[in-house]
Amino acid sequence: MEINKYYDILTQKLVGWLELMVKMLPNFVVAVLVLIAFVLVARLVKNISDRFLNKAIKNNSLSSIISKVIYIIVITIGVFTALSFLNLDKTVSSLLAGAGIIGLALGFAFQDIATNFIAGFFMAIKRPFKIGQVIHCEGYSGIIKHIGIRTTELTSFQGQEVIIPNKMLFQNPLVNDSENTYKRIDLNVGVSYGEDLERVRDIAIGAVENIPNINKNKDIDLVYLAFGSSSIDFRIMIWVAFKSQLEFLKSQSEAIIAIKKAFDKEDIMIPFPIRTLDFGIKGGEKLNEVFPQEKIQANISDQRQDKPKGEQ
Repeated sequence: MEINKYYDILTQKLVGWLELMVKMLPNFVVAVLVLIAFVLVARLVKNISDRFLNKAIKNNSLSSIISKVIYIIVITIGVFTALSFLNLDKTVSSLLAGAGIIGLALGFAFQDIATNFIAGFFMAIKRPFKIGQVIHCEGYSGIIKHIGIRTTELTSFQGQEVIIPNKMLFQNPLVNDSENTYKRIDLNVGVSYGEDLERVRDIAIGAVENIPNINKNKDIDLVYLAFGSSSIDFRIMIWVAFKSQLEFLKSQSEAIIAIKKAFDKEDIMIPFPIRTLDFGIKGGEKLNEVFPQEKIQANISDQRQDKPKGEQ
């Protein structure tokens, strides 16, 4: 009797499932056709977005990722639409809720990666720099080697490979040397207080007029800055063509050599740091005024007389 009872229950279940399958067969066919249609549409949209993004962004890796994200979104919509045809609305709601929770958890866990990705996305659109350009950011300097979605790779001037997160380049001040054709050399120099400052100005400007890569269309400016501790300080400003960082440093080096040679030839002194020692309570007194030579000699003689004979 027990076996017949279980047999009847199993038979009813199988018959019910079969009836449900037959009843849902048209919906199942429609769901499959809908899913296939969405797959074809997703591929078409991916190909179109690839072409458009490659022209708009000109970043193959970024455009590929964006087109893949669009493809996945279209496929996901297709899956949920197909499930709705099978009257699995509760299943769809559960999947959406689960996806939301998982997405929130992943967002907290990988927020730095997401931030770098978003920064790379906006930089790819704005394009603040290009491969081969020289940039400076947060103490890092070098030539752009590769621009990725999450990081940007530099080759420093010492030949080191530097990998910088895109978030740092996007959120902090960035200097792009390669955007301008010309760059200015600022040299700070000091001359003696005894020099004729107008003469110094003319000689310094004349000395750097023919350094390599100088821009003849821009004036050479010289301004005096301050009365220093041992010199009168000035700054000379020279515009040169920026071909590379090395060429810029060579031009700066030649400017220093030219100024030094011109000053030596014209007997203009670049003074060493000078220290003046004041003696006495109020200062401004010389050593020989505070301690006369006779008094110093007398003290030395007294010290010699006070020593034992063996130590003299």
